[in-house]
Amino acid sequence: MASKIDIAIFASGNGSNFEALVNAEKQNKIAVHVAVLICDNPNAYVLQRAANHNIAAFVVDRKQFNNKTEYEQAILNILQKHNIQFICLAGYMLIVGKVLLTAFPNKILNIHPALLPSFKGAHAIDDAFNFGVKVFGVTVHIIDNTIDGGTILAQRAFEYYGDNKNEVEEQIHKIEHTLYAEAVNIYYNKTYK
Repeated sequence: MASKIDIAIFASGNGSNFEALVNAEKQNKIAVHVAVLICDNPNAYVLQRAANHNIAAFVVDRKQFNNKTEYEQAILNILQKHNIQFICLAGYMLIVGKVLLTAFPNKILNIHPALLPSFKGAHAIDDAFNFGVKVFGVTVHIIDNTIDGGTILAQRAFEYYGDNKNEVEEQIHKIEHTLYAEAVNIYYNKTYK
């Protein structure tokens, strides 16, 4: 069997989607190898998750750079050194800029806790819940230079008629943890096979 291609995951916080992708790899549910974690937050729990799985983790703190170009160039240097083929954003709370978009055209995936194109942005669950929707969901898409724009790879929806936002969040996370792996395989099969 051919060796798996190496991918990087970008995360800023808890890292449950990072962990789900790593576990999917260990269970041979995805056709790629999670080689690198890039994190912009030195206090993020995702760093501990990476250590638990012996995955190379790099903290690249945006505040340590004069501008976004320098920040992304530092990340790009790491990715090139590790021969990263594509990127999965998993709770990465910064907007990807020109340096990375140019270096990885149509090779950056994102998971979003809403049914795009509705409820874009960092507060999608709150926005959907406050709007009163009865169908919630998750989207995995290839990013472009717009906020939560780009080609949709996979979506999964569910109906919810209650009034407990925590229940909605729990269901969204449950879906995310399987849908992202499915979308990675869809992307891999379209792009690398």
